[in-house]
Amino acid sequence: MTYTNSRMAELIDEYIHSARDRQILKDRFIDGLTFAELEDKHNLSERQIKRIVKKADTLLCRL
Repeated sequence: MTYTNSRMAELIDEYIHSARDRQILKDRFIDGLTFAELEDKHNLSERQIKRIVKKADTLLCRL
């Protein structure tokens, strides 16, 4: 299913409890940042970023 950016932001805010993870997901899904850009911006490893995105993607796809 495809969501508008505003609907995606609402879903992220509603279902993702960690403020850090919410920002990472908005940066990825709404602003289109690459994994490398997310790593630099949030000072996390690629593995950590991908884990956060995959976990949230799985959750949001079930909605």
